[in-house]
Amino acid sequence: MEFLVKKNDLFRRASKNPMTTVTADFTGMVLISGGAAGIGRAIAESFLLAGAKIHVCDSSAENLDVFLAANTDATATLADVSNPAQVEQVFSDLRNRGEGLDVLINNAGVAGPTAGVEDVSIDDWDRCIAVDLNGVFYMTRQAVPMLKQNQGGSIINIASGAALFGCPLRSPYVASKWAVIGLTKTWAMELGPHNIRVNAICPGSVAGERIDAVIERDATERGLSTDEIREVYLRQSSMRTFVSPEDVANTALFLAAESGAKISGQSIAVDGHTESLTNWLD
Repeated sequence: MEFLVKKNDLFRRASKNPMTTVTADFTGMVLISGGAAGIGRAIAESFLLAGAKIHVCDSSAENLDVFLAANTDATATLADVSNPAQVEQVFSDLRNRGEGLDVLINNAGVAGPTAGVEDVSIDDWDRCIAVDLNGVFYMTRQAVPMLKQNQGGSIINIASGAALFGCPLRSPYVASKWAVIGLTKTWAMELGPHNIRVNAICPGSVAGERIDAVIERDATERGLSTDEIREVYLRQSSMRTFVSPEDVANTALFLAAESGAKISGQSIAVDGHTESLTNWLD
């Protein structure tokens, strides 16, 4: 009984998610896709605090307006990364700043459907792959010439804990994120001789509206309550916790700064140690 009390106390304490941001010195030019809200905004604001110059792109005009009102030193482009022409506009706007590029952070993404493979629609599959995989490629192919011109830099892909495990009912999302890990490894090899580091951050469940929506859909699909599903998601982590956007931002800043100068080709989990994504019957 004493063990159970301590275990439950640990669960309650580890589920709390303090919002802490690490500051460092970083004065380069940083481009962040999906940078106006959620993880992307946390990353952008962390880099701004560090002294960086920031350009973000986002598919939501409303989110961009809110972000720019709060961060007047940043610039932005309204763009959907799944559209190559709109990605070209992002880089045209960036080049017009005349400050080159030091860091690309491929953060834009969608959660995709929650459904068994036989119930995933072609449109839902195509949309998830278009944003979460094709968008990473479109952004990176435009960024690499600028990074080479800069004689080096950093690419950080925001992948997922789902890129390290199977994840039932999330086929298109998992497919895209596993592919991003493969690209991270490949680009690290390809671009390393040009002094360009490429890494992936694999967040666990990130506290916020997006994971709340995933949990709600999962609960509906399984005929369970949202509280039951949330408890299962928490049990997937050894620390029994969701991570915060700031946790991911801190890792991105570490990788981009001098502290990460010799780190490349890595997939770094920020997740409280995910044990499994399939423990539904535990």
